[in-house]
Amino acid sequence: MKILLLDIETSPNTAHVWGLWQQNVSLNQLLESSYTMCYSAKWLGEKQIYFDSVQKSTSQSMLEGIHGLLEDADAVVHYNGTKFDMPTLNKEFLIHKMPPPPPVKQIDLLRVVKSQFRFPSNKLDYVAQRLGLGKKNHHEGHTLWIKCMANDPKAWKVMEKYNIQDVLLLEKLYKNLLPWIKSPVNQSLMKDRNGFVCPTCSKPHLISKGFRYTTTGAYQRYQCKACGAYSVDNRSLIPHTKLKHLA
Repeated sequence: MKILLLDIETSPNTAHVWGLWQQNVSLNQLLESSYTMCYSAKWLGEKQIYFDSVQKSTSQSMLEGIHGLLEDADAVVHYNGTKFDMPTLNKEFLIHKMPPPPPVKQIDLLRVVKSQFRFPSNKLDYVAQRLGLGKKNHHEGHTLWIKCMANDPKAWKVMEKYNIQDVLLLEKLYKNLLPWIKSPVNQSLMKDRNGFVCPTCSKPHLISKGFRYTTTGAYQRYQCKACGAYSVDNRSLIPHTKLKHLA
């Protein structure tokens, strides 16, 4: 099972404006639209970190690198990637005459945080610090993006470290949230083993935790001692012949 952790950084839109408050920017005021400046990615559980940027490569070459990683992935983990990272990349692929990447399962940790918890802030930096996982790298703010757009080498070094740290935080948060993720990647489907293993982390360390009852039967419920996630065996404990008799 290959799970890709991915984060991108994009440039701001550049435009002529007449004021600083509640501006409606028309297309003829737009000087340059946003584009992907860089990305950082890694495979879950592996040490190697991938980073590329428009400063290191051409835009085409950088995007081909991301596209290749997505082609190899069984699932991709991101933070607000459902609304931002993935649509942004799809736009870039289209502009650069590239085919769409294969459809893979997306695990958006921002959606998990919003749906399962009530933090004062849902930002990655806050949630990671609150859980004791570390924090995002400090930088000068918007000016850093402007300096990178101007091809400042020192600014690009800061941006690279910032982008990579986001992916490292993403991996730590994913592991922390695993038992809370609804419909995670079913790891047991990719394992060549006999017996029932945890579908969330693929470990065999399961303990019985009661039953799940439906109109078609009773199913053993388990909790994983490794990651804490719950799962249910798909084999009914009540034979179908007995169910018909009870009906």
